[in-house]
Amino acid sequence: MRPSGRNLDESRSILIETNVTKHAEGSCLIKIGDTHVLCTATVEDRVPPFVKGSGLGWVTAEYGMLPRSTGSRMRREAASGKQGGRTVEIQRLIGRSLRAGIDRIALGERQITVDCDVIQADGGTRCASISGGWVALKLAVNKLLKEGIITTDPLISPIAAISCGIYAGQPVLDLDYAEDSEAGVDGNFIMMGSGSMIETQISAEGSTYSRNQLNELMDLAIKGIGELIIAQEKATA
Repeated sequence: MRPSGRNLDESRSILIETNVTKHAEGSCLIKIGDTHVLCTATVEDRVPPFVKGSGLGWVTAEYGMLPRSTGSRMRREAASGKQGGRTVEIQRLIGRSLRAGIDRIALGERQITVDCDVIQADGGTRCASISGGWVALKLAVNKLLKEGIITTDPLISPIAAISCGIYAGQPVLDLDYAEDSEAGVDGNFIMMGSGSMIETQISAEGSTYSRNQLNELMDLAIKGIGELIIAQEKATA
């Protein structure tokens, strides 16, 4: 039995509320169970120096956790004067995941920055950030199209992410914190709506895993990603 009482192949509830901030070109609040992330997308008519003059656009991301997003207060990283290694690793993951689903030529020489701020954490914050980040990105692109700033939709495919792991010896879908902290194997799967893989991160936290178990985790991820894509499409319709 999972701590939440869910079936092995059952995701947490998915709720995506769009246009939750006044100023951002695209925004959403994504709730995956008790993990809540605010995602905003900002469009700027500039690109990083290494892209300037190429005619290509750029998508990047920043990620952070609010001090009381967890059970005890965390110190703001700004107070220490630098970001932690985990934060840097996650925001790079979000950025390259979202870039995989965009035609940078069609975007034109402009940058979209996706900010992901974790309001409440209960496992899977990076996955929720990617899934919500794509919604914010989609809304920002829709605004560019509506205003005639771009004429071709640069988004190739929806992008979503979900965690799967082996908990109490069983492959399970969408780990919450209680499972994540005890899982023998923990994995994050980032995919396009077309089914193409973008990135897979799997680690043996307390036990190794077999090829058959890897296949089972992949099957669970495909199911969970499909459910997320449906929620994203409904939110951005």
